[in-house]
Amino acid sequence: MMSRSMAEMVRHQDPLAMPPGATVQEACEAMHRRRVGAVLVVEGGMLRGIFTGRDAVKGLALGLDAAHTALGQAMTGNPVTLGPKDRAIDALRLMNDGGFRHLPVVDGGRVMGIVSRYDFRAEEHGRMDDETGFFEILR
Repeated sequence: MMSRSMAEMVRHQDPLAMPPGATVQEACEAMHRRRVGAVLVVEGGMLRGIFTGRDAVKGLALGLDAAHTALGQAMTGNPVTLGPKDRAIDALRLMNDGGFRHLPVVDGGRVMGIVSRYDFRAEEHGRMDDETGFFEILR
């Protein structure tokens, strides 16, 4: 079975993107309003980082003031990304191996969209489970 491309997965997206100067509070409000788990931090059309719920929790644990802390200070810089021609199974592998839930899709540094674990079809998850089981047998 042919796995979907990243371009296909994000073709109708309007990802939540904010500049590095926006505050953590603004980002959290926008995430809550849009019911998403991540903000792409973009400057001049180029991806600079990603801010997720995990980054928000880390900031709170460190005592950062969300109203006065810029996303540029709280984001995960230089996130792992995939290009538009990469396949869905490649995204699942990356997220599984890296232990993260969101993966930006970029083309030449420009944001096309973002995928999360919830965006994948059952057959893609099934293929990942099959691969994981195969490698467990080899151990």
